[in-house]
Amino acid sequence: MSVPKIRNYQKFGDAKKQVKESLRIVADVEMSNVTNKTEAGYDYLIKFLTLGDSGVGKTSVLFQYTDNTFNRKFISTVGIDFVEKSVVYRSQHADGITGRSQRIHLQIWDTAGQERYRGLTTGFYRDAMGFLLLFDLTNQTSFLNVRNWLEELKVHAYCEDPDIVLCGNKADLENERAVSEEQAKEEASKYGVPYFETSAATGQNVAKVFETLLDTVMKRIQRTVDNAQLPGRIRGRAGLKMDTGELVQSQKSCGC
Repeated sequence: MSVPKIRNYQKFGDAKKQVKESLRIVADVEMSNVTNKTEAGYDYLIKFLTLGDSGVGKTSVLFQYTDNTFNRKFISTVGIDFVEKSVVYRSQHADGITGRSQRIHLQIWDTAGQERYRGLTTGFYRDAMGFLLLFDLTNQTSFLNVRNWLEELKVHAYCEDPDIVLCGNKADLENERAVSEEQAKEEASKYGVPYFETSAATGQNVAKVFETLLDTVMKRIQRTVDNAQLPGRIRGRAGLKMDTGELVQSQKSCGC
């Protein structure tokens, strides 16, 4: 397997919470990339963002997912990088029928957890469709800071109720555990987000968290597309018709 491409971004800017960002994000996903999907080899480009305190294992989880590797000597991310991975997504309907296969190109942004980089990384929040929030199961402080990250997401993400998966990482270090599974599940339930315990070292649940996040994001996109039917619409390069008023109304009800 080839090593995923990594790039370092030097982009600054404010990420303001505006309803119209939902329209722009969905339009980008559904339209802009479909134009060249034959040449690019995918149907959708989906952007994820990893969040969490410094040292919780964000970079290690990404490399375990993209390249099935683990390196204990990773240094802390400076600024923001990203990795890429192509996957095949198949939706599962309520009646048990599997939908058609869709080629997804994931662009997963790896953010620095240090406070001094916060102004840089928050500028990327509005461009992400899904968020992977990690804390260290052996570090109580990183768990307590989860609520701060969630509140920050409410301010800077593309809508008030973005798709998030919470991960307690380093599950392999059971003897050093400082956060119980019950504590973490209670916190996740409070915010209405799914929770998994992962290990970048062993690969435990790493693929599953990304699959869960992708499934949630794709279902949200489909709901938005299904609701976009009124006149006064935007026509995508692939012929998709989307109505701005319908999308804004959809976001208000967390359908984004």
